[in-house]
Amino acid sequence: MATPSEPRRTAFICAMPMELRPLARKLSLHRTQIGGVSVSSGTLDGREVVAIVTGMGPKLASEATTRLLDAVSVDRVIVVGITGALENVTPIGTLVRPEAVVDGATGAEHRPEPLGEGAAHGKMWTTDLLITDPDVIGGLRARGVVSLDMETAAIAEACELRGIPWSVFRVISDRAGDGSVDEEVFHLSNQDGTTNPAAVARYVLTHPARIPQM
Repeated sequence: MATPSEPRRTAFICAMPMELRPLARKLSLHRTQIGGVSVSSGTLDGREVVAIVTGMGPKLASEATTRLLDAVSVDRVIVVGITGALENVTPIGTLVRPEAVVDGATGAEHRPEPLGEGAAHGKMWTTDLLITDPDVIGGLRARGVVSLDMETAAIAEACELRGIPWSVFRVISDRAGDGSVDEEVFHLSNQDGTTNPAAVARYVLTHPARIPQM
C-alpha cells in the first residue's frame, strides 16, 4: 500500500503476454525496472501504472505477484485477461466481473473490490486443472460458478495478505463444455504464457480440419 509520500500506482496483472499486449498498446506502456522487478510502466489519467505477466497457473501467479508487491509500492491491483465459460450460450468476448473468486484447491473465497460501473455476477473458479467433464461442470454451475481461470485466486490472496484492494475483469475466450479446449489445445502454450511452437506444429499436422474453427 502506498504511503502519502509515495506515488499512487495501479498494477495490472495478467498471465500471458497476449493478454498484456492490448493494454500496453492502449496505454503506451514501456518496459522498465522498478525495485529490481521488470514491469511495463506508464500512466492512466495521471496515475502511475505498472503491468506484469505472471505465467500460467496459481503457483506462478502467486510468485510473480508476491515479487511485484514486495518490490513496488502499489495501492490497487487489477487482474485482466481471459476466462472460460461454464455453459455454451455466453458469447465469446463477454466481460466477466465476478462477485467472488474461489480457489479450487482450498475452497477459499476472495471478494474483489467494486470498480467502475456495472454489477458483479457469479463466481470465478481458479484451478490449474482442465475441466471438461459435464458432471463436474454441472456441479460448479450449481454452486454459482460462471467461469474458470488459472490465476485470479492466487493473485487475490497475495493482495489480501498485504491489505491491497484488487479487482478482476476477464473476457470469455472459450467454453469448458463445447469441446473447443482439450488436453492438446491446453498445452499449445508454455507455462509462461508463450506459444509452444512444437506443440502447435504437431496439432496442425494431426488436426488440420480443426484449424479453421480456432
